[in-house]
Amino acid sequence: MKKLLTTFVAAACVLSGLTASAADLPLDKIQLPDGFSISVYADNVPGTRTIAVGAKGTLFVGSRGPRTVRALVDTDGDNVVDKTYVVAENLRMPNGVAFRDGSLYVGDVNRILRYDDIESKLDAPPEPVVLTDALPQEEAHGSKYLSFGPDNKLYFAAGAPCDHCDPTVDYEDERLGTIMSMNLDGSDITSYVSGVRNTVGLAWHPVNKTLYFTDNGRDNLGDDVPDCELNRVTEAGQHFGNPYFHAGDVPDPEHGKDKNPDDYTKPVQKLGPHVTPLGLTFYTGDQFPVEYKNRLFIALKGSSNRTIKIGYSIKQITLDKTGNVAKYEDFATGWLYRDEAWGRPVDVQVANDGALLVSDEQAGVIYRIAYTG
Repeated sequence: MKKLLTTFVAAACVLSGLTASAADLPLDKIQLPDGFSISVYADNVPGTRTIAVGAKGTLFVGSRGPRTVRALVDTDGDNVVDKTYVVAENLRMPNGVAFRDGSLYVGDVNRILRYDDIESKLDAPPEPVVLTDALPQEEAHGSKYLSFGPDNKLYFAAGAPCDHCDPTVDYEDERLGTIMSMNLDGSDITSYVSGVRNTVGLAWHPVNKTLYFTDNGRDNLGDDVPDCELNRVTEAGQHFGNPYFHAGDVPDPEHGKDKNPDDYTKPVQKLGPHVTPLGLTFYTGDQFPVEYKNRLFIALKGSSNRTIKIGYSIKQITLDKTGNVAKYEDFATGWLYRDEAWGRPVDVQVANDGALLVSDEQAGVIYRIAYTG
């Protein structure tokens, strides 16, 4: 009875928008494959969104509501963070973080910033280098997710700032609804693909070097329509359908008239209606069993616009040799309990020791999923 009470106290705390302590979270509700365990790597991280791992193991955390970028450090190696630094604060919406060659890159709506030699300067972070401040200004679907491509360029998206408008017409900006790339010094910002509604997750296949990205489906077409998407880019210039078609074959009642779905690139996997897929990563570590190598993990934040809630989980995808989806299945579930969510996964990244780190925006924590055999 006491355990059940603790579970619901934690759930009530999280649903009220407060961060929960590690001791209060009902981790026994999380279901994982045999041999895996979950623990709280860091708590008291309000608004945690995208995460990135530094060369020395520092975990960088972007946010939206708190407008803060943090650095989390496990100084004694016990797999629990014991030191937190503020890298930047009072930004606009620093959702996106990425680490490369000692520098932290931060995506902040219309700007991309770079903090050099950051792991050696956590006590006194440097002023950022502003790589660009000329990206679209719209905050709706403007959260940046940063990813380095195999061409040593930085990729990010500018979502359509609406539920189902045509941004190139209504906002007269060809950059909206696209994934873009730029050189690491901020030069040569170009469109890579278009027809993207709202992607907050980009990942490059470790072997075939193609880009996979999540995309959130539009609202107001019903509980079960349309599915959110996992997409694969096979060549620059592809158009992925928005706002004309959703999930590849659902015509938009307003914008899809007189359009042919075969003119647009279809998703490689439908992820479920309104499940809100966000961050994703390929497993490149050595801790998990060998069959997990190069599997794709996707964080489903969960539905907020559906009668019966779904999502609130981590999915895993096995790809075949051609890069298409061979299997789409659960990896971690249980953040939704009796139709009430006590947590909402946002991003997944592989730690330097091969564990999987998961950010939870609602609970304000980072989880560590490890293989213990």
